Amino acid sequence: MTSLIGTGLVAAAIAMASPAFAQNNWNKPTEPFHIAGNIYYVGTEGLGAYLFTGPKGHVLLDGATPPGASIIEANIAKLGFKLSDVKILLNSHAHFDHSGGLAQLKKDTGAQLAVMEGDVSAIEGGFYLGSEDNKAMGAPPVKVDRVLKDGDKVVLEGIELTANLTPGHSKGCTSWGAKTTEAGKTYDVLVFCSATVAANRITPPLQYAGIVEDYRATFAKVKAMKADIPLAPHPEFFGLLEKNAKAQAAKSQAAFVDPGALGTLIAKLENDFETTLKERTAKAQ
Repeated sequence: MTSLIGTGLVAAAIAMASPAFAQNNWNKPTEPFHIAGNIYYVGTEGLGAYLFTGPKGHVLLDGATPPGASIIEANIAKLGFKLSDVKILLNSHAHFDHSGGLAQLKKDTGAQLAVMEGDVSAIEGGFYLGSEDNKAMGAPPVKVDRVLKDGDKVVLEGIELTANLTPGHSKGCTSWGAKTTEAGKTYDVLVFCSATVAANRITPPLQYAGIVEDYRATFAKVKAMKADIPLAPHPEFFGLLEKNAKAQAAKSQAAFVDPGALGTLIAKLENDFETTLKERTAKAQ
């Protein structure tokens, strides 16, 4: 958990969804790997993307940056899966570093894109909500095929994901819940969206109306969630690359089972948020 609360988390927290603020490893290829059951990591070294596989097709969660889309596609192929078998695309949140590759991925796979309603305008408009005039923070626009609400299910044979609205980091920030079975055991999986302040304005002028209340609601909601295997759009949040190294050395996916990690992260993010809000409020007075 050192990487979760150390420099990796700090770097991710301050990284703005813009090429100018991109981390060096966001577009750096890394080998794909098996997490557990039917779930695979197919992202870059610094940006997570997850493939949920099934007998009638697959679901891909997140698209990284525009250059990252090709890395994701190559990683899917390396694992022996076909791009044409990706039937559904999902997104954690409408920021450049996670939605930027969706347009290419949708074009190359022919998949249907499902997005939480609070992020639809940003995905289809190619902008960062509340900073629409800042083109550097935008992403290639892409048409949404299904608009999601909190609690909606995305189902493909052998795959079921639940869209949990956890807003703040973006208005439609979505934490995706699933179950998977590995070595005879069934685990609760959560791809936690995020709750860092990052580029957001949490004092007037607000990034969007209600953003402070949204962050606080998310902290309360996620504290009640269970995640035997926690995942995130930034792999360093839960030390996934390090866990993969341990899994390969031990020849066991048990390295990814970390039920206390989500609670540890949320406690830190909540403290960081309230501290930042207090500091910015005082500065504005």
